[in-house]
Amino acid sequence: MLKRFTAFMLILLLAFTSAALAEDSFYDMDEEEDISILDSIEVEETETAAGVVDTDGSTTITITCTGDFTIGEDNYHRKGKKFKDELKNHGNDINFTMQNMRSILEQDDMTLVNFEGTFTNTKHVPDSKKGNSFLFNIDPAYAYVLPQNSIEAVSLANNHVMDHGTEGYEDTKKTLDDNGVVFSTSEDVGTFPVKGITIAMLSYLCIDRYDKPVGEYSNLYDKVAADIATLKQQYPLVIVSFHWGNELDYTPTERQKKMGHIAVDAGADLVVGHHSHRINPIEEYNGKYICYSLGNFCFAGNDKPKDMNSFVFQTRFKINRDGDISNTGFRIIPIQITSVKDRNNYTPTPITDDLKIEGIISTLKDNGKDFGVSEYPLEWK
Repeated sequence: MLKRFTAFMLILLLAFTSAALAEDSFYDMDEEEDISILDSIEVEETETAAGVVDTDGSTTITITCTGDFTIGEDNYHRKGKKFKDELKNHGNDINFTMQNMRSILEQDDMTLVNFEGTFTNTKHVPDSKKGNSFLFNIDPAYAYVLPQNSIEAVSLANNHVMDHGTEGYEDTKKTLDDNGVVFSTSEDVGTFPVKGITIAMLSYLCIDRYDKPVGEYSNLYDKVAADIATLKQQYPLVIVSFHWGNELDYTPTERQKKMGHIAVDAGADLVVGHHSHRINPIEEYNGKYICYSLGNFCFAGNDKPKDMNSFVFQTRFKINRDGDISNTGFRIIPIQITSVKDRNNYTPTPITDDLKIEGIISTLKDNGKDFGVSEYPLEWK
């Protein structure tokens, strides 16, 4: 039926065009509207924006991962006023933070960030946190910054998610749920369905916990291995986030490397790390990528950190007709966590300066000579 209708419309269009050419003195050609035949007939389209369907019938999933997403202020220490002032300067529309990244995040299938802070209005601070130099919180009303900027998932296992105790933690999880944002912890499996499969996520706070007993396990290594192995039996694609390493370090510790390898050996398809606030190398281990640290992304913890360079990691997984999944490579998008030169205005922005881009790539290569990948492509291969 569609073919007969299409043929009829083509004939009609050709007849119309011939008549128009015969009476071309009737038209002002400079003002003629350019009408495509696709505007006149029904067509079947194949999605290609994120590499959805390949010619061999396979499907490609594009995943974006970033480092620390930390917004808000510190009501306890009365810090963070500069972030609040920046927010006011933008009419209290927190989407200003993502204005230079939104178009990139909208083109993938899932974006995962480390949300380091709390969505809560409580002023309660547990005794264990009163010695901290900074405590993060923001009104839950601003949580729309995540779904409205195509951030579909967050990891919550970090050293700031409990800044306002159990109440703040539960507020944060409820707020994410209410806004349709998937979250994961070491106990909460986050799941995100996309293009016929479900991505499963776990996240862990490591830092000083590697060798400490966890529940029925004698150490965190064993728990991670068991958790991932169980999850991999249920889901085809597993992403694990780790909050680990030493702050301000550009290289991972031996414990990080051990944990990253354990995660992959147990079934993780991708390992993503953060906490150091600095970029670390990427390792390819047994065909899987381990991003040891993606540094900062949108970071309200410092209005002028010494290093404002970072990068966004993107990778693609191919699913063939039989359901088999393979990783098809990655690319990085070098960014600065600000859009201005002299300070952090909490607006991550892709870097266009070739020298700055080369500096980021050189840092990653130099710090990963013995274990990191050899190339950091900026485009898809």
